[in-house]
Amino acid sequence: QVQLVESGGGLVQPGGSLRLSCAASGRTNNRYTMAWFRQAPGEEREGVSCISSHDGSTDYADSVKGRFTISRDNAKNTMYLQMNRLKPEDTAVYYCAAERFALTCSYYYTDSRPWGYWGQGTQVTVSS
Repeated sequence: QVQLVESGGGLVQPGGSLRLSCAASGRTNNRYTMAWFRQAPGEEREGVSCISSHDGSTDYADSVKGRFTISRDNAKNTMYLQMNRLKPEDTAVYYCAAERFALTCSYYYTDSRPWGYWGQGTQVTVSS
C-alpha cells in the first residue's frame, strides 16, 4: 500500500507560480511511477505530467509544456510540480497518483484508470 498526500495549492494571480508537493509513504521503495492529474469542475480528470520510476523520464500535456516542471526526490519520497506562468485555465483540483508500470510513464499518464494510488487533491485557483 502507498499513501499519497498533496500540498502547496492555493490562490495565485495569473502569471504567478506555485509548487505542489506529493509525499509518499508506505511501501514506496521508489519503484512507483508517479504523475500529476487535475480536474476542473464539470470536466474529466486529465493527465498533466508524469515521471517514470526506472529512468526518471518525464512527459507533459501540451497545455503545460514549457511552464510546468515535474521532479522527484527519492530520498524524501516526494514528488513536485513547479508551476510557472499560471493561467486561469489551470484552475483545478490537482491530484498525485502512483503505480508500478513496466514501460515509461508516457504510455499511461493520459488515462487515469490504470493508476491505483491517489492523493486527496489540492485546490489550485488562478484568478485576479
